[in-house]
Amino acid sequence: MDLPIYKVTIDDFTGVEAIAIVDSPAIEVGYQRYSKQKTMQFSIQEEKRVLSGPIMIADLPIYRFNEAIGEHYVMFDAQVIADIVQKFFREGRQLSINLQHDPSMVVTSSYFFESFIINRERGVMPPKGYEKLADGSWFGSLKVDDERVWKVVRDEQFKGFSIEGLFNHELLSMKKEESVDSIFNAIARLVDEALTEEN
Repeated sequence: MDLPIYKVTIDDFTGVEAIAIVDSPAIEVGYQRYSKQKTMQFSIQEEKRVLSGPIMIADLPIYRFNEAIGEHYVMFDAQVIADIVQKFFREGRQLSINLQHDPSMVVTSSYFFESFIINRERGVMPPKGYEKLADGSWFGSLKVDDERVWKVVRDEQFKGFSIEGLFNHELLSMKKEESVDSIFNAIARLVDEALTEEN
């Protein structure tokens, strides 16, 4: 069964309010965990405690379910992602981080220090390991100074970033069954009208 696809948009009252570190990112692409490589000079190295990965992927249908709409997909295009990123930083939300979208599990002492939107024409290329990311996708790096969080991340319980916030939805496509039914209904109406005119 094909599901409806909704384009996500934002306005003055909507947008990304926080970014969560999650065990199963909706975009199905995890971050890479970076730490300093041990060298011959040192026997012990402090970890960088940096997470880098995609935050949003342009034009990727993401499965969702809610009571109002039912099963459906949402999609963010490149322009909407650009609007979201600009508003996110304009509102100073780079410290708004939690675990698993749980407001009681706020991540402290951590912050996004790097952010860019992939744009090959401008020379902003996807990092190594993420070459297939579409133009318009949002990539970022998080510095984790929270000991509790880094321990969980180090144990690989979490795998990626996931946005949270309020968004507008604009229907892009309908279920095929509904579209076919609409076509047949339209044809039936035309036939009925033609027969009525003949009589």
